[in-house]
Amino acid sequence: MKHLSGLQLMQAMLNGDIPAPSISETIPMQPVAVSEGKVSFDAFASERHLNPMGGVHGGFAATVLDTVTACAVHSALPAGVSYSTIDLNIKMVRPVPQNQRLIAKGNLMNLSKSLGISEGTLTTEDGKLLATATASCLILRG
Repeated sequence: MKHLSGLQLMQAMLNGDIPAPSISETIPMQPVAVSEGKVSFDAFASERHLNPMGGVHGGFAATVLDTVTACAVHSALPAGVSYSTIDLNIKMVRPVPQNQRLIAKGNLMNLSKSLGISEGTLTTEDGKLLATATASCLILRG
């Protein structure tokens, strides 16, 4: 896989040419659109993702937003270059609903030699904002 650019790797996952990462079994999410610096995923919270009070655990939104913000950075990296999230700032706006399609989008804001900064949103299909995030990723070259 090291010979693929970040965008090529993301497109291969989108097309089903390579398997999705195992986190997508725990948190159901899959890419639906990928371009350089932009990604869109579908996500789905179920009874498997509840906190002790019966609502969707905040970690669900955090994981989905970590994914789309990091993938937005990854989609702009050349072959052989990787990244690691160094911070993730999340604002929970509304409770995450169960058993419905959710839309998560990531957008690259800035990419330098050593740092990628991105933003993400998690919404319902009708556009209600559930959570928003910003992330910084350390760029790992060679």
